[in-house]
Amino acid sequence: MRVLVTNDDGIESEGLAVLARAALAAGADEVVVAAPARDSSGASASLLGAEHDGRLVVDRKDAPGLPDGVDSFAVRAAPALIAFVAAHGGFGPEPDLLLSGVNRGANTGHAVLHSGTVGAALSAATHGIRGLAVSLGDARPQHWATAEAYTTHVLRWMLDQPQQRDRVVNLNVPDRPLAEVRGLRRAPLAAFGAVQARVHEVEHGNLMLTYSELAASQESETDAGLLLRGWATVTLLHAPAFEADAPLPELHAPLGPGV
Repeated sequence: MRVLVTNDDGIESEGLAVLARAALAAGADEVVVAAPARDSSGASASLLGAEHDGRLVVDRKDAPGLPDGVDSFAVRAAPALIAFVAAHGGFGPEPDLLLSGVNRGANTGHAVLHSGTVGAALSAATHGIRGLAVSLGDARPQHWATAEAYTTHVLRWMLDQPQQRDRVVNLNVPDRPLAEVRGLRRAPLAAFGAVQARVHEVEHGNLMLTYSELAASQESETDAGLLLRGWATVTLLHAPAFEADAPLPELHAPLGPGV
């Protein structure tokens, strides 16, 4: 099994080594790290990247704390583009699995739409590569070992399941000592994310945004609410899909002028 590890926090994040160790513990034969050269949080599934003479800028650079024998690259690109490039052999043979994270801070609720961590895994899924996105529920996490333990557990479960080519597992782990996590629960997405924004119109056509945290306790049985109460959560996400039988307008002749 060949595993690619990426993230949206950048090549300097110690969360990359956490996922590399978890992959090796779960039986990976080869692990490669390819992460953004700089923080790409909020990049979603963007395919932005920096080129030089028509080539994507890639440098060999070790992420902190990597196990021996793990190749590591800093890529001047968003994480979803890294997944896209990996699917086409950009970092060696196509990986069997993509691990994304461990993100600093939760990725819960419908705000996962904006997450570069989740976006990388969804990008991989569209190419038939199973993906696992992992996040720790604090912007300044301390308990990386807790994330590693739960990642290894979920990863071993995934490898025992038939591959679902258009699905991604989203794992959120409380930033607590391992013994203080209440367990692992499957959970629906909350209706909100970690923050909400309000737009205030100001003079001269400019807009001002203010951000505030939302009370996850309002939706206690969702991923956000369970995480707040000390549970690790798993949610199965779909890669982009469509409804074949949805009632939508159609035309079977050219549209006339003035319509």
